[in-house]
Formats: sequence, C-alpha cells, structure tokens
Amino acid sequence: MSRFSAPIAEQIWDMKYRLKDASGSPVDRTVEDTWRRIARALATTEADPALWEDRFCAALQDFRFLPAGRITAGAGTDRSVTLFNCFVMGTIPDTMEGIFQALKEAALTMQQGGGIGYDFSTIRPKGAEVRGVAADASGPLSFMDVWDAMCRTIMSAGSRRGAMMATMRCDHPDIEAFIEAKKDPARLRMFNLSVLVTDPFMAAVKADGPWELTFGGKVFRTLPARDLWNRIMRSTYDFAEPGVIFIDRINAMNNLAYVETIAATNPCGEQPLPPYGACLLGSINLARLVNDPFGPDAALDMAALEDLVRVAIRMMDNTVDASRFPLPEQAAEAQAKRRIGLGVTGLADALLMTGLRYGSPEAVEATRTWMHAIARAACLASVDLAKEKGAFPLFDAELYLASGTMQKMDEDVRAAIRAHGIRNALVTSVAPTGTISLYAGNVSSGIEPVFAFAYSRKVLQPDGSRTEEEVVDYAVRLWREMKGDAPLPDWFVDAQSLAPLDHVRMQAAAQEWVDSSISKTINCPEDIPFDAFAEVYMAAWDMGCKGCTTYRPNAVTGSVLSVSGSSEKPPTEPARSGEVVYLSEPLDRPAALEGATYKLKWPGSEHALYITVNDVIIAGRRRPFEVFINSKNMEHFAWTVALTRMISAVFRRGGDVSFVVEELKAVFDPRGGAWIGGRYIPSILAAIGGVIERHMIETGFIAGEGMGLKSDPQAEGGIRSVPPGPACPNCGSYDLRQIEGCLTCASCGFSKCG
Repeated sequence: MSRFSAPIAEQIWDMKYRLKDASGSPVDRTVEDTWRRIARALATTEADPALWEDRFCAALQDFRFLPAGRITAGAGTDRSVTLFNCFVMGTIPDTMEGIFQALKEAALTMQQGGGIGYDFSTIRPKGAEVRGVAADASGPLSFMDVWDAMCRTIMSAGSRRGAMMATMRCDHPDIEAFIEAKKDPARLRMFNLSVLVTDPFMAAVKADGPWELTFGGKVFRTLPARDLWNRIMRSTYDFAEPGVIFIDRINAMNNLAYVETIAATNPCGEQPLPPYGACLLGSINLARLVNDPFGPDAALDMAALEDLVRVAIRMMDNTVDASRFPLPEQAAEAQAKRRIGLGVTGLADALLMTGLRYGSPEAVEATRTWMHAIARAACLASVDLAKEKGAFPLFDAELYLASGTMQKMDEDVRAAIRAHGIRNALVTSVAPTGTISLYAGNVSSGIEPVFAFAYSRKVLQPDGSRTEEEVVDYAVRLWREMKGDAPLPDWFVDAQSLAPLDHVRMQAAAQEWVDSSISKTINCPEDIPFDAFAEVYMAAWDMGCKGCTTYRPNAVTGSVLSVSGSSEKPPTEPARSGEVVYLSEPLDRPAALEGATYKLKWPGSEHALYITVNDVIIAGRRRPFEVFINSKNMEHFAWTVALTRMISAVFRRGGDVSFVVEELKAVFDPRGGAWIGGRYIPSILAAIGGVIERHMIETGFIAGEGMGLKSDPQAEGGIRSVPPGPACPNCGSYDLRQIEGCLTCASCGFSKCG
C-alpha cells in the first residue's frame, strides 16, 4: 500500500529521490526502501549500526523527519555526490589567476550538486587601475557574468541545476550597478543577489546621513545613505532583487564569531557561512506532530518533538562523516566545526491544525515556543554526542558560550555545554523545503504560510498531452477528510491574503531561536505602495531579522503560480487572421493532428528535405503546432532536429508566431544562396521559412506572403497577456512559485535551491 497521501508526492519521489540503476530501473521499490537506504547509510559510522539504523528509519517514517534533498537522493547510493546542500566558496582574490581559480572551484562544487555563495566585494571596482598592465579593471559584475555562464552549462547531481548567491557590500564602489544588474532580464539569471548591509549603513539611513563608497582604503564616491537605500528598495520593488542581508548582525550573533568572519550565504540565505563553509540541512515536519488536529485539545506533541529532534541531530551529525566533498578545504571546514542546520516544515499547517491564524500574536508566540523547544533539544542532543564522540575541534567553552544564541540559551543547557562541550557548533536553520514539502504530501513549506489551499497542476502524459489534477494543502485535505464540506474557519489564511508585516513578525519570532538564519519570502501584492513596501525591510531590521527577501509580481520575473478559482483574464490581443492568443502555459498536444508535408529540393544537394507542419485547432481555427524536417542526407541531421525542436517549442507557446517565418527568411548563407522557381533564396533556412509561410497562408493563419509579424511581439514589447513568469527548466510548465527566496515548480517539484 502506498504511503503517499497525494499523487504529486509519489511522482516527486520517483523523479528526484528514488534510487534507480543505470538503465533507469528502480532499486528502491517503495518509499520505505528509500527510508531504509538513508538510515543504513547514516548508521554506518555508529558502533552499533543495526540499532541506529532502526531508530533512524523510525524517524523517517510518515515523513516526520525530512533530510534535505541531497541526503535523500544521495545517501547509500555510492554516487560521487555531496550530501551537503550549501557552500560558500573561498574568498575571491583580486587577481586574474585567483579569480579563475575560484571559478574552477565553483564548477567542481556545482558538479557534485552543491549550491554556492560568493562575496564579490573583494574584486576591485570597474575603472580602477590595474597596475603592471596599463589597463582599467572591468569590475566584479563582468566576472559575475562569467560565473553565470559557467553555471548554465553544469547540470548538478540528479535533476537539480546549480544555484548561486552573489553578495556585495553596501560600501563597494560598484554597489549601484550590482543593485540594478537584474533590470536586464537576460543577465545573471543563475544568481540570487543580496546586498550586505552593515550596522553603520542602517544608522546612516535612519539619520539621513552621508555614505562613502570605498575600496582598498580609497574613497571613490560619497552619496546620501538614504538615496542608496531607496535604490535597493526600488530595484527590489520592480525586479524582486536584490535581497538584503544584515551582515553585521549575522556576525555578531554567530556562535563561532571567535574563529570566523562571514561575508556570504548559500543561494537561499538560510546559511551564512565562512570561506569554504558548508552546511547540511534537514527539517522536522511539524504537521505530523499535532495531536487532535482541529479538535478541542489540538496541540503540538512536545515530547514527540523532542524525541524526533534528538534522533535527527544524530543523523545529521553522522552525515558530516558520511558525505563526500568537492574540495578538501570544504571537508576540513566541515570537520572542524561540524555545522548542521535542523529546521522545520509544515509550520503553517500545524498552526491551522491547532486553530491559530498565521501572523496573529498567538501564532507568533506558538512559533517562538516551538522553535525554542527545537533549539533546546538540538543543543542537548549535541551535548550528548560530545560526551560520546567529542566536541567539535574548535570548541572553546567560554568563547562559545559568550557568542550568538548561546548567550540566551537556558542555563541548564549552558551548564551542560560548559561541562561536556557540544558536538555541532551551529545546529538550527530554516531551509527552503519547496520540493521536500511536496514530497511529504504538500505540507506548507518551511515557516511560510500556506501558499494556496488548492491549485490545478498540469501533468504531462506519455502521449504529449496534459491532464489536470488538483493539489490540495495538507491541512486543508485533512480538514476535508474530517469535516466534509464544512467551510474553512476564518483562521485559515494563505500567502495571498496576509499582510506583509504578518510575515515579518513570524520570521522574527522564529529567528530568535535559530542560530544560523532563515530562508523566507515575504509575498507582497502587486499594488502595494512603494513606501509600504520599503517599510517591510525597515521592519525586518527593527525586529531583529538577519535578512529580508520579498516577492512582488513584476514584468521581469512575471507572476507566480495561479491558484484555483482565479477569475483574472489577460487582456485580449487585437484580432488577426488566425486565432491569436497568448497563453500562460504551452499548448496541449492532442493525440492526433492534421498537417501537410512539403518537398524542398535544394540545388547541389542529392537528397530532398521533407517538411511536415502539423496544426492544432483552437476556437475553430487552425494554427501551427509543430514542425518535422526529414531527409536521407545525414549531414544535416543534427541541425534539422535542433531546428524542428526550437520552432515547435515556439509554436506551442501560443500567440502570433508568424514572426518565425520572417526570422528564417532573413538568414543569409555566406557561401551563397540559390535560385528556386525564378526567385533568389539566400539560404536553405530561408527556403524552410518560405515553406512554413506557404503553409500558414494555406491554412489561413496569415493573410498572404510577407504579411506575418516582422519580430516577436513578446520580445519587442507588443501587446500580450500578463507575463506568466519563467518556465520550469525541468518540465517546462509555468507553475513556478517564489518560496523562501527560491523558485519552486508546483508541477514537478523542481527547485532552484534543492
């Protein structure tokens, strides 16, 4: 019997986490096999592996403890991958040799499946003198472009593509260019960007004072601090980036402040790390720990929570020893500090199940209480491990207890640490759980509110068609099972209905007992006034958060996932011959299509090309849907396949795609064209364009020769529907949603961050 409570959960397990052999045949027959594989792998470091394998497996049952994706996919597989999700790379030297050595290290890390963070503040600004070569520096953004290109070429382990975070200090001379880099929708798409904001800068903003941009002890420019702050806010308001990291607060609250300085985070911001720092992640599923959900005695089972945390800490500590590392510097750093990041998921569902409205004072207090209990149990579990296996090598009792969250930890815990040490320097973090929360039955993600009570998901079928299925939030589904058709109570709120400051209060409450940081997205309505938007960031600073990331729908990143029941309709397109509509997802392919095949004989080629154009019927009219090009001439096989796939992909997006004809007809072959039918055709590609044009005319999609669009209206700013946002790089759907600072696909579970 399946242990999955939703179809999407089983599909994600099969696609991302189920172990398969080289031929694609499953090795894990059931999800229980996956749990057993993980448990066995993480118990190998124990003196009694069989005992701990059973205990670890029990913790994984019913998705109560969710190791991060790298662990779930990689543990016990003998693959050459890392089990760590997050890395911050070494400090980038301000030399050409050092910069490209850092690029090499980044590529090696991403190849094994790790997301990386870099501080680019160490590279001299654009226009600065480069001594010895009589040249000016190109600046850090030019090298970020190189990193971006590298990342696009690397497929990380499994189906996870590389993710990167770039940070820059608020006093770097190129900070203004960094802030506005993503105004260009094609630039730095593989990066998340965040500004490292210092305490003196925030003081200058509040006082409306001056701010110096400096590098290497030289002041390059002075400007009003509030002007720079407003530029950050405006760019984030318009383009969803950069985020803000309160870097001085992070360093002041770091348990390891006595041995390290932090200048960057992992891609989603929950792990501020030193050079070559690494952290592995895992989450307690709070939604599985509620007794009497929706009942009069509904409450989180605190005893079960403590027991689960203790086992989870041991599993994660063992992972430090079980994992491979892309670089020896990363292994040394991990072993010296044994940093781990235990967090939560399903927080919002647990609040709903206990009758608490997300963002309310009662929910804020419950969050603070639960996170305190987790931090306390995690520290005591790590102390027990220190008694048994030794404290982390850089442990210094007095310095450690005077740092970070340890300063306010319960006195009995502090006494235990003073007496016995602690195994893991940092133990808590709230990571993005977009994919694993879907895998666990669509529980709410991390500490985020429920994104949507239900939404429609397009599922790609083997024949190319798509079917729809409803994906329902875990707590909502449980309510339906228990209460039938009874309406949802008023404490059921989702991300669309919450005020932004409700998000901030929840993040601040959780941060009090998280010794690393939190990955969270504060969803803002598109029509939020700019001043109110900027106040969200100031509130995050005032409430003690370590950073702030917002998401407001915009023209570059588009809208997020559409939820069920939406009545919004995009503006209509001016009428043209042929049904012209812009869609927010690719057209579905029916099982059978009508089309025509055309023979094209190119002079000088022994074999003809056969071009098939198939059409789809929309609103009673035919429109081109796909193209196939065949020939006996194998010389052209690769480019004809590539061409047909690209043209077909454009056709399937909908809209007036007649511009494809003009683009092809404009291609000139430098070796010369040919005379066909008394007309000069500049290239074989132009001839293919002419064939497609003829087909469009015959089917009525365009009125006549030369009457197609001259350019892509979606690229040139023509009238179109509300931007659907980027397509998922894994499945191509437009079901991406911004959660915890990371785009996550609701259709296939793909996540940029893990």
